[in-house]
Amino acid sequence: MTLDALDRRIVAALERDARISFGALAEEVGLSKTPCWKRVKALEEAGIIRGYSTRVDPAGIGFGIEAFIQVSIDFEVSDAFEAAVKKHPLIRRCYATTGEADYLLQIVTVDMMALDRMLREELSRLPGVRRTVTSMAMREIKGEISFAEAAARVRGAHDK
Repeated sequence: MTLDALDRRIVAALERDARISFGALAEEVGLSKTPCWKRVKALEEAGIIRGYSTRVDPAGIGFGIEAFIQVSIDFEVSDAFEAAVKKHPLIRRCYATTGEADYLLQIVTVDMMALDRMLREELSRLPGVRRTVTSMAMREIKGEISFAEAAARVRGAHDK
């Protein structure tokens, strides 16, 4: 699916406020409700809109430690490693990477003792784990981005 300017405005509006009503969304992008709803449904079916969620402050609900862990594994068990990672509730994100490590994990824990326990008793025992390198997040400088705004900037740079 190729996005047109109207689709990009819809995506940008939903990124700002996923709880916006279809009436307000339609008004913001200059459509009536039904065509707006159909476009949103098409964006969902195409996988461009993957879902709607609430952003929660991890520290606000007791997760005071956020860490990034580079993991090197034995690749013959990569499927088992990835399956185990998907099931682990404290692993927020996992990316297959290039470079010295095979994966980059973003995790949360309640404190340093819990992080130590997780690293030694859980993460090190996942299938194929050979080595981990942990970096602690001190503070967030920039969080979520607007993909619609980023795409507009990239398109604008290419149009020059």
